[in-house]
Amino acid sequence: MNKQLHLIATAPMGLESVVAQELKELGYMDQQVENGRVTFRGDLADICRTNLWMRTTDRILVKMGEFPARTFDELFEGVKAITWADWLPRDACFPVEGRSHQSQLSSVPACQGIVKKAIVEKLKQAYGSEWFEESGAKYTIEVNLLKDRALITLDTTGAGLHKRGYRKLVTEAPLKETMAAAIIQLSRWSGERPLVDPFCGSGTFLIEAAMKAWNMAPGLRRSFHAEQWPIVGSSRWDDARDEAYDALDDAEPLELFGSDNDEQAIAVAEAAAKAAGLAKQIRFQVAPVKRLKLQGDYGCIITNPPYGERLGEQKDAETAIRELAPIYAAHPNWSAFVLTPSKTFEHHFAQQASKRRKLFNGRIECQLYQFFGPFPPRKI
Repeated sequence: MNKQLHLIATAPMGLESVVAQELKELGYMDQQVENGRVTFRGDLADICRTNLWMRTTDRILVKMGEFPARTFDELFEGVKAITWADWLPRDACFPVEGRSHQSQLSSVPACQGIVKKAIVEKLKQAYGSEWFEESGAKYTIEVNLLKDRALITLDTTGAGLHKRGYRKLVTEAPLKETMAAAIIQLSRWSGERPLVDPFCGSGTFLIEAAMKAWNMAPGLRRSFHAEQWPIVGSSRWDDARDEAYDALDDAEPLELFGSDNDEQAIAVAEAAAKAAGLAKQIRFQVAPVKRLKLQGDYGCIITNPPYGERLGEQKDAETAIRELAPIYAAHPNWSAFVLTPSKTFEHHFAQQASKRRKLFNGRIECQLYQFFGPFPPRKI
């Protein structure tokens, strides 16, 4: 089987267009952008490629079916109509997860049970068996009910794609790698420009930037559920990994610098950069923001500054932003991109953003404040 599939790249709220653009850059032009996801066409090999290469999405799903489901009978029959034996071997472990929004079938556990039962009935017909041990590879299935329509998907990824494999330790409030990659994409930063994060925490922005600049596939250091699926096969994964290794371009020198006044955070960042194979490409320093020196032209500040919930912490965070403001103002050909839940950031930064974009860091509503400086002159 290598027919065309409907694949889904999940997208954090507000970043659907970024995910769509990344898919286009990988060559997937036939796509449909919806809230929270981008559906695109591909085959079994593309399951491997997109899991290895996508920086801004959290999962790659196979769209197994979509149909009206106002009753449990409709849900059961719709799921049973899917050719599950094409995907699930006799020993498959197939847990069912679920969500329901604005639908008559509002009990998620009941819907999960119906989906599970329908799949079992279909597999009984295919394999002539009454019992399935579920001792083999994992095939996570999700039923997503929205306005009385059921979307049935199969998760090829496993642990979310933000888990690149390089971050063994974390700081108190780490930024997801996928969110960091999306902000880098929005910043229009490229590897020939300096990049500075004065509140670098565990170093996520800098590591993701280095991986992008060197065309390093973010999924090279991890595994995926679909690696264990016979229908995909190991040869497709081998081919995709060979392609990714061949595409790596580590010839470009990078100017990446991160600082933080937390010594433990810098230790975490250095360990993560080393695990990613980028320890020599990123300079880290324990230092308060007021000691920051911007070197070079047409650079970018990309950062997620601390924002304390308690009054004292909040005052300290505001002071740090006020200390950063004159440093940035003294370099008019630099750009800055700051993700923060603060509603008063522009006031403390003493500048109005060129553009603002609402994003969610986990469940925290934030603004991405974008201050656009000039692009570097084109090389002749």
